[in-house]
Formats: sequence, C-alpha cells, structure tokens
Amino acid sequence: MQLVVGRIGRPHGVRGEVTVEVRTDEPERRFAVGASIATDPPGSGPLVVAGRRWHKGVLLMTFEGVIGRDAAEDLRGTMLVIDSADIEPTGDPDEFHDHQLIGLAVETVAGEPVGEVEDVLHHGQDLLVVRREGQEEALIPFVKALVPEVDLAGGRLVVDPPEGLL
Repeated sequence: MQLVVGRIGRPHGVRGEVTVEVRTDEPERRFAVGASIATDPPGSGPLVVAGRRWHKGVLLMTFEGVIGRDAAEDLRGTMLVIDSADIEPTGDPDEFHDHQLIGLAVETVAGEPVGEVEDVLHHGQDLLVVRREGQEEALIPFVKALVPEVDLAGGRLVVDPPEGLL
C-alpha cells in the first residue's frame, strides 16, 4: 500500500525549485538530500532529492534533472509516496499509523458488527471514518474511552460508543 508523504505544489523561482505540502511527521528523514522518492503518477518519478530548505514555513525542494520553472511546473500536483512496509512500528502499543487502521472491522464491545474503518481524519482530534452497510458513515473520535481495543492481528477494532453516536 502506498502512503502519501507530500504533494508537489507550485514552482518557486526560475531554477526548478518547488513547494511541497508536507504530509509526514518526518520531513527531514523522508526528504533527505539523495533520497529517491516514488511518485503518483508513477511516470513522474522516482524523483531524487537534490536540495531542500524551509522558507517562511514552506518546504522548498529541488530534484535531480528538474531544471527550470517549466520542468518544475510539470510536477505540480504530483504526490510523493512511500510503501507502507517501509514504515517502522512506533514502539508505543497505543499509537497507530493510519494505514494500520484502515480496513479493520469495527464492532461494539457487545460483539455487534458496526462496519469497517474507511479513513482516518486529523482535524484537531483524530476521527475514524467508519463505513456502515446501508447507512450513513459514522465518525468516531479515536480516543481510548470510545475505542478500548485495537486488535491488528485479529483485523478488528472494538468501540464503546455513547448513545446516539451510531
């Protein structure tokens, strides 16, 4: 499974530098000079990082072989991706990567099926987007009080929703 770690934005200047919307907690590691990064669409890469710098809170990057504003513009909208297998476990038993949660079956503490985790949103508080058959999707705050058990090996997640949440 591919995970997006960045999205190339507009060119910056005339020498091939681009803005990058960072979608990783580890930009220094993921975008190290010399790193080869896969792309979506695949035909745009892989791209090799030639340089990177922060400018007014925005990551600016250059890639080998991308010279000039026109070449940089051709990359606009390209997603920078990694394979989920390349992500190390966090070491914290209560911390999970989004790709580990997506696809898990959701059931209540009483064992009643609820649906499947479709996405994880990060809007101040992490929310699980749960697809339910024949019903509207449910948004469940990803907190220990409402999600007491995450069983990755068993492919399931247990929720204890307050009345009215589902």
